[in-house]
Amino acid sequence: MTETPAQEPQRGLRTATLDLAGWKHIYSGKVRDLYEPADDSVREQVGQDCVLVVASDRISAYDHVLASEIPDKGRILTQLSLWWFDQLDVEHHVLASTVEGGVPAAVEGRAMICKNLDMFPVECIARGYLTGTGFLEYKASGTVCDIPLPEGLVDGSRLEKPIFTPSAKAEVGHHDENITYDAVVGMVGDDIAGRLSELTLKIYSTAEKIARERGIILADTKVEFGYDAVSGSIVLGDEVLTPDSSRFWDAATYQPGQAQPSYDKQYVRDWLTSAESSWDKNSDTPPPALPEDVVARTRSRYVEAYEKLTGRTFA
Repeated sequence: MTETPAQEPQRGLRTATLDLAGWKHIYSGKVRDLYEPADDSVREQVGQDCVLVVASDRISAYDHVLASEIPDKGRILTQLSLWWFDQLDVEHHVLASTVEGGVPAAVEGRAMICKNLDMFPVECIARGYLTGTGFLEYKASGTVCDIPLPEGLVDGSRLEKPIFTPSAKAEVGHHDENITYDAVVGMVGDDIAGRLSELTLKIYSTAEKIARERGIILADTKVEFGYDAVSGSIVLGDEVLTPDSSRFWDAATYQPGQAQPSYDKQYVRDWLTSAESSWDKNSDTPPPALPEDVVARTRSRYVEAYEKLTGRTFA
């Protein structure tokens, strides 16, 4: 395996890509790189209509991909996603995650061979607690994605029941935009919109219960779905229920009425907006490199989330 500078034309993020025998790079997102089978031997083993999803150690904040990386982040996110896929009674996209299944040895542990889905242009978000952009909208209008909520809620309030609050996918480097359910209907049709909402809330409810049993609150989560042309099914894709796609809080320290410490890149965001970094998040200037202690504490937080949720030791 060697890393080579990305060649033109390249879709998505411009970044270094891996030279994986039998696979061709086709796309890079903020965190993951996608490859498709490039020779007959690989196609015979894994099939033609699949994609290799490789999780990098890249980290993003405020719509920027940082120059600094978080060691083992790609492995943690991949292994946690695989664990969650096994807990959920929902059809998902993973076909193989081992060398025996066709994953290149160079990326085993942080890569999955997946069905090549036609992804819906919707970020499917379920919220069981009010915080983040949802809380900001609530303070301004009493709603989240036009869904009316009771008066008197505070940052961190638990909702009476989880709500589906979708957003429209944005290109790398741009904000996703919160949208209404009616907007989703306009994008994908009434039947599919209903199914996306139903599946998203089912995943949240299952995962919220599992996490709570382990002393962790799942405040909200983002999932993505695609259409499988072979089976005609709506299939869960991308990552699932990781600290990059979900907001996890420690149940022991949870206290409504304030921002909650979370198992994610909070240390990164806090440092970037501190006086020490001297970086203006509203500028076009790329973020500075992270100090070693911020990298180490962020990695530790990801590992802690993995170990608390799965009951396994991250090696």
